[in-house]
Amino acid sequence: METLTVALGERAYPIHVGRGLLDRCDLLVPFLRQPKVAIVTNSTVAPLYLERLAQSLRRAGVDVADILLPDGEQFKNWQTLNSIFDALLQRRCERSTTLVALGGGVVGDMTGFAAACFQRGMPFIQIPTTLLAQVDSSVGGKTAINHPLGKNMIGAFYQPKLVLADTDTLGTLPDRELRAGLAEVIKYGVIRDLAFFEWLEENIEHCLQRDPEALAEAICRSCRNKAEVVVADEHERGERALLNLGHTFGHAIEAGLGYGEWLHGEAVAAGTMMAAQLSLQLGWIASPEVARVEHLLQRAGLPVTGPTLAVERYLELMRHDKKVLAGKLNLVLLKGVGHAVVSDAASLAEVASAIARRSVHA
Repeated sequence: METLTVALGERAYPIHVGRGLLDRCDLLVPFLRQPKVAIVTNSTVAPLYLERLAQSLRRAGVDVADILLPDGEQFKNWQTLNSIFDALLQRRCERSTTLVALGGGVVGDMTGFAAACFQRGMPFIQIPTTLLAQVDSSVGGKTAINHPLGKNMIGAFYQPKLVLADTDTLGTLPDRELRAGLAEVIKYGVIRDLAFFEWLEENIEHCLQRDPEALAEAICRSCRNKAEVVVADEHERGERALLNLGHTFGHAIEAGLGYGEWLHGEAVAAGTMMAAQLSLQLGWIASPEVARVEHLLQRAGLPVTGPTLAVERYLELMRHDKKVLAGKLNLVLLKGVGHAVVSDAASLAEVASAIARRSVHA
């Protein structure tokens, strides 16, 4: 097991990465305010891991309730969030009860948002079971639900007490979900860590083959990058925005096609290439560097062009994005591999051109 720390002063918390951690109730119990938890999970993860985690906690004398959600991005909404509140109230959970998110990014985001809201704040723990959640969404305290006009538009910054990433759970992850998670892994190398990008160029196939050492290294290096950025800019007023490389374009893809049609990581991969294309058009990055990013994404089995979606639809959805400031699109663009910046320098016409060049046309 390797342990990293998100160093937020009194709200600092550890990230444990390793094998067999679902059975390590000793890592969870010290973070409980009372010996009672409510595990939030979904219909896919529950048959695999819920009972194992629950039994581990019960052996330590913890009262365990479970809350089962439907699986899918399309259920990341008010109705599903309210079902968590219903269950917490019906089971007489208190402010000091701990919510435990057992699942991928959707479960983690909704559990965190529910924890931020219920009785004005209850503790929660992240136990991510997908690669994307282990390297990105479980760390940093972003919680949210989707709106038909935009992804993650309603939420709160609310940090967990602990992140427990059991890499054994990746053994049951579908190949498509594993590839989607690699989009977020690659992102860290592209925006700020050239050495990590070079490591991925040498080891991406080992990650795809689920080599335990390669995956553990990728997760730890990703989490270290994420933790450093979060500590420097917890509420995304500056540097943290760099973590959104490809996301403004990608969120438009997800909303435009209907949530769940493309996985988040797939949309981010295509969006990353749109950002790289726009950076090339602005003269900020050279063609060989764009090709280098594209090649790594392709080797990871990820899309490098967007779906059939009208450019006007992209722009309409992107105008609802959280990165819009004073009516201008603030996009994460590249000055080189390992060097990203946030800029509103691109005109809408230039953004439209980049989208068009990196999209499938009907």
